[in-house]
Amino acid sequence: MPVIVSSGRNCSRVTDFRDRDVSYGCNCGVPAPLAGSSPGLHRYDARTCCPERVAELSVERRTRARGRRPATPTSPAHRSLVVTPAVVAHRGASGYRPEHTLDAYRLAIRMGVDDIELDLVATKDGVLVARHEAELSVTTDVADHPELADRRTRRRLDGVERDGWFVEDFTLAELKRLAARERHPELRPGSATYDRTAGIPTFNEVLAMVHAESVRAGRTVGVMAELKHAAHHDTLGLPMDRALLADLRRHGLDHPRSRVTVMSFEPTVLRRLARQTTIPLVQLLDDADRTPPDLRAAGDRTTYGDLCTAEGLATIDEYADGIGPRSTLVLPRDADGACGDPSGLVRAAHRLWLTVHVWTLRLENRYLPTNLRGPGGPADPGDLAAEARLLLGAGVDGLITDHPDLLLDLLDERSPGVHRTPAPRTPVTTSLGA
Repeated sequence: MPVIVSSGRNCSRVTDFRDRDVSYGCNCGVPAPLAGSSPGLHRYDARTCCPERVAELSVERRTRARGRRPATPTSPAHRSLVVTPAVVAHRGASGYRPEHTLDAYRLAIRMGVDDIELDLVATKDGVLVARHEAELSVTTDVADHPELADRRTRRRLDGVERDGWFVEDFTLAELKRLAARERHPELRPGSATYDRTAGIPTFNEVLAMVHAESVRAGRTVGVMAELKHAAHHDTLGLPMDRALLADLRRHGLDHPRSRVTVMSFEPTVLRRLARQTTIPLVQLLDDADRTPPDLRAAGDRTTYGDLCTAEGLATIDEYADGIGPRSTLVLPRDADGACGDPSGLVRAAHRLWLTVHVWTLRLENRYLPTNLRGPGGPADPGDLAAEARLLLGAGVDGLITDHPDLLLDLLDERSPGVHRTPAPRTPVTTSLGA
C-alpha cells in the first residue's frame, strides 16, 4: 500500500516502499489516476489542482518545522518535489511588456503561467505598490515631471547609496501620476514600445486582476509576492508585514489555500510572518558572498552562502516552506562564465522538504552562461531552453522567468502525459483588455 507523505507544497508524494518506486500525486479530487497508484490519486499540476490539499499540507509542514523534524525523503534527491514544476512570470511577462504593470501580469496569465511574481514596496501613506525597488527613475517617467524635481534626493538603501526619487516619499495619489517604462530598452525594444501605456499598480489592484483572470481562465493563478527593503521600511514606520496581511485579508486570501506565497531576501520579516499566517513563505537567496540587508543592519555577518549550508537550511526550515535561490547557486559558473554540473543545494533543500524556485531565467545572451549563448550581441537570444533543462534536471520545483511562454512550451514537451488543462496562449503582440 503506498504511503502518502507531504511534500511541503500543494501536492502529495506517493512512495511504495516495497519496490522503491516513487511517483507523485495529490488527492484533490480531479480524476486522473496514476497507473498503479491508489484510487483518487493523480499527478500534480500546479495550474489545475490541489487547492484542497494546500491548507492541510502547509499547516502540517509548519507544525513539523517548529517541532518534530520531518523524515528524510527516500527518493533520489535530484528529483523535483512535484511532477510539473511551476512556471512563474517574473514581474509579469517582463520580456515583452514593461515590468510590474497590469498588462505584464495579464499577458503572463493568458500565456498560461502557474504564478505571477511581483515585488512590493510601500508608499508614504503605507500602501503597497508593485515596483522592483524603491527608486523610481529606472522604470517610470518620474524624471519627466518638473513638478516633482524637488523630490530627487540621495539615500542609503540596503547598504547602497542611491540617487533618485523614492516611493516612500510619495503618496499613492502622487504615484498614480507616473507611467511605467521598460527597464532595458536597449535589450527589449519591443517592450519599450509599450512605455507610458500603464501606471503603477497597487497590490490590491493586482490581486483583483488575478482573481478576474482566474475566473476568466477557469483556473486559479498563484501570486508570489516579494517584500522589498523590509528592514528599511521598518525604520520608516511602515512595517510591510502588516500592510501585506491587511491586503490579503481584504481579499480573503490569508490562508494556505489561496495560492499566495510570500518571499523576501530578509529573514527577519519572514520570521515575523511565520508567527502571523500559514501562507507559504520562501527565503530568497542571493550571491553567496552577500549578506541579507536586515542582518547586516543588525551587525550579523551571516551570508547567503551560510544560509545554503546544511545548518543554514535547517534554520530556514524553522520559519519558511521553501527557498528561492539565484540560478548560479544551483548551476555554478566557472571563471569564464560557463555553467557545469549542478551544486548540491536542491538536494539539501529537498531533504528538509523545502521547495526550490530558482530565479531568473532570461532569453538574452547577456544573462545566460557563456556556453549557452547564441550568435550575436547581448540582446540576441541564447539557449534559454538548455538552461531550463539543466535546472529541471537538478530537481527544481519552479522556474521564475521573464519569458514564460518559452518555458511553458518546454514543460509541455517534457511532460506530454501529465494531466493538465492547457491554457489558450495569448500572442505577445496582442493588445490586452481588462
